[in-house]
Amino acid sequence: MVEHLCDEDPEPCEPGPAGPLFVPVRPGPAGCVARLFRTPVGGRTAVAFTTPRRLSAALGPRQSWIRLSEPALRSLAEPLGVSEVTVDPRLAAHPVGAPRPTAVRRAPVPQPQPPAPRATGRTAFVGALTPRNG
Repeated sequence: MVEHLCDEDPEPCEPGPAGPLFVPVRPGPAGCVARLFRTPVGGRTAVAFTTPRRLSAALGPRQSWIRLSEPALRSLAEPLGVSEVTVDPRLAAHPVGAPRPTAVRRAPVPQPQPPAPRATGRTAFVGALTPRNG
């Protein structure tokens, strides 16, 4: 029985997408810069899409992109410590839109209390001298 290694196998273990990919970019100091994202567990990943329609569906129609092969994208991301490339990811965040109306629980507003009666002048002096039974 012959054991095939991935490098020698005519059909790779994990086939990559054929042809150039659509890579989201942002403006940078010397042109465009590939955008990096976070995986659901917090790792950093480069992202690419197989069609412009998939890129627009995930990141919006105004997202800029360039075409790169997967090896070219990997070589751009590796110096930044990013070794993972995610192809055609699905957006995992909640869509941004108008906030949903929610019941707001407010603390009760304290009602003003009538002022306590104050003794002034002779009444205060007499009240202080009057013995209390108790």
